[in-house]
Amino acid sequence: MVVAGSVGVKKTARIVYLTLFATASSIGLSACQSDPDIDITKLTGETESPDTLYNQGLANLSAGKATEASRKFEAVDRQNPFSEQARKSLIMLAFTNYRQGRTEEAIAAGKRYLVLYPGSADAPYAQYIVGLGYWKQIPSVTQDQRASQQTIEAMQAVVDNYPDSEYVEDAHAKIRFARDQLAGKEMQVGRYYLERKEYIAAASRFRIVVEKYPMTNQIEEALARLVETYYAMGVDSEAQTAAAVLGHNYPDSQWYADSYKLLQTKGLEPRENSGSWIARAGKKLIGA
Repeated sequence: MVVAGSVGVKKTARIVYLTLFATASSIGLSACQSDPDIDITKLTGETESPDTLYNQGLANLSAGKATEASRKFEAVDRQNPFSEQARKSLIMLAFTNYRQGRTEEAIAAGKRYLVLYPGSADAPYAQYIVGLGYWKQIPSVTQDQRASQQTIEAMQAVVDNYPDSEYVEDAHAKIRFARDQLAGKEMQVGRYYLERKEYIAAASRFRIVVEKYPMTNQIEEALARLVETYYAMGVDSEAQTAAAVLGHNYPDSQWYADSYKLLQTKGLEPRENSGSWIARAGKKLIGA
């Protein structure tokens, strides 16, 4: 009796379990079919191999379906984080995000790749993507230039850490652009102070451009503005030195012609004072 009773209990329990399982499965399937927040394609995606997901990502990218490609690359990284396909997917995710204009996501993926695979063959490209992400965020000179500084730092890392990579030439170009932007911001602020006749503040901004950003497209105007500022302050020697440095390096510049004309209104001419900071800085200029 005990044995029979035990078998009966087990049989009854099994029937109850199967009934509950069938009911739960029916409810779950119904929910999947009716709930708009559940993507049923992802239910089968969990069983796909890293190779399959990675190749699907490449196929989607080739077909112009960048969003779908990102999802596939993310799935590889999420499901198989230590696989070779995850490494390749992460660099492709950085590229795909950048291509979609998702610069913050591209930067994050690039930085993560560099942490995980610093010595890999794709590390230079990851660093380059980080730099491109910041470069894309650079605004006009009227706005904050934090992205310009970040671009310089990221692209300089390409130049310093991967000097033989194919990205070095463009990294240099992006650095020059970012430095032009930083110099342009200083010029904007300097002109603002000059218009308000706050000459000391204006001169300090123009000096930053001459000393810190001599290899930029702002240098000619910066020197001319120093002539104007020092002339207005009555510091004739510095005004003459700024004009002399400007004329020596850029004799055909309209900025030099205007500076020369300004000095002549007081009977002055360009004359370099070798002891001036402007003369010392002039040795680093583009035309020096």
